[in-house]
Amino acid sequence: MTSGLFSKFNRVGAWVLLLFLVTPALIAIPVSLTPKRFLSMPKGELSLRHFQKLFTSEEWLSSFFQSGVIAVSTSLLATFLGTLCAIGLWRVSSKYSELMRAFLLLPLIIPQIISAMAFYRLWIPLGLLDSYAGLILAHTILAAPMVLITVSASLATFDPKWEQASKNLGASNWTTMRLVILPSIKPGVFAGALFAFILSWDEIVVTLFISKYTVYTLPRRMWNGIRENTDPTVAAAAVVLIAITLIAFVIFSIMSRRNDKSEAP
Repeated sequence: MTSGLFSKFNRVGAWVLLLFLVTPALIAIPVSLTPKRFLSMPKGELSLRHFQKLFTSEEWLSSFFQSGVIAVSTSLLATFLGTLCAIGLWRVSSKYSELMRAFLLLPLIIPQIISAMAFYRLWIPLGLLDSYAGLILAHTILAAPMVLITVSASLATFDPKWEQASKNLGASNWTTMRLVILPSIKPGVFAGALFAFILSWDEIVVTLFISKYTVYTLPRRMWNGIRENTDPTVAAAAVVLIAITLIAFVIFSIMSRRNDKSEAP
């Protein structure tokens, strides 16, 4: 009886906390429907004019495209590097590997403003300032630790005997990784790829430091829209960002459930 009440209390508390965290972001939905030309709550009348502007403006569409290219590239590169690092540290399990893991997680601990200044100073002599390559590399460095965490969590439940059995049957290290290890840790890899995509898609602090004219991502355009003329199109863009994030999580949830069903006896 007590355990049942405690479980219900935890469930209700989780939903309350979720609503507390999500509600401020949902304010963008009514603001995006205002008929006025400045940020305001609609009063009686609703309008889709700002969504129309969002999807017909070459500037906004260009920012959507640039953010998509950078986010997808970052997700792929961070997933590849983070997965390799996680598997390598898992195989070389020692106190030194734990120190290396802590070092690799530093980008998550250091404030982004510090990382942004460091990237700015490093990218200038390398000629990577205000370029796709520079922004993708910076976002990859920030996102790879998230992939490392999710893949390491999946590897914690992986039975090393499966790897040993594969090698005893004559499989090479690459074959063992491709056919035994990676299929077993797919949920962690997919989760890491999703988090890397979202981090790059929403990132603004580093972007403000290392991009200017050539690369103009969606968060940067939203930032300028708020700072310069409080255009409600910013709220419409925020709604689209929220929708894309939710769709990504739904896809991940569906893929995870299918994976669980396929692994179930």
